[in-house]
Amino acid sequence: MIEAPESQIQDRELIQGAQSGDSRSFEELYRRNIGRIHGLCIRMTANEALAADCAQQAFIQAWKKLGSFEGRSSFSTWLHRIAVNEVLSFKRREKRQQHHLEVIATDMENDPPKMTAGDGDDVDLNAAINTLPEGARHVFVLHMIHGYQHDEVADMLGVAVGTCKAQLHRAKRLLRQRLEQ
Repeated sequence: MIEAPESQIQDRELIQGAQSGDSRSFEELYRRNIGRIHGLCIRMTANEALAADCAQQAFIQAWKKLGSFEGRSSFSTWLHRIAVNEVLSFKRREKRQQHHLEVIATDMENDPPKMTAGDGDDVDLNAAINTLPEGARHVFVLHMIHGYQHDEVADMLGVAVGTCKAQLHRAKRLLRQRLEQ
């Protein structure tokens, strides 16, 4: 018989407590996971304020949906999925608002800003990631930084696995070009 690590047992107890309405248990789950969720959101949005909003909204949704958490995946994986959905939902709402306002904006996806090196040859990797087109950036962050498999990333983003792989290839190629400049 394989025993679960201590942290998983504690998580299970906290989840059960939170599912029973214990806000302190949920608060502890929040403390344990907010850093990773915020990091995911900031990498996907490339915007600190928006990332904070998306992370908070993800936890609000998690609290509302906690009764549906069945434990088939880890709590952090379930929470990551909610956070990804929040970021993508925001992006969809943002696109609809832009369409309704008929704003003419520079297409940042096709003409990203040029990167400049600061002191010496050091280039901020986060700045380079933030210049990637949205789809490529999302796949890169989920696969390369958070370690999800292509099928998991494809499922999270609602795209085909082949599209996921192509976006990752595109992200790597663009990052290589930008970091070589």
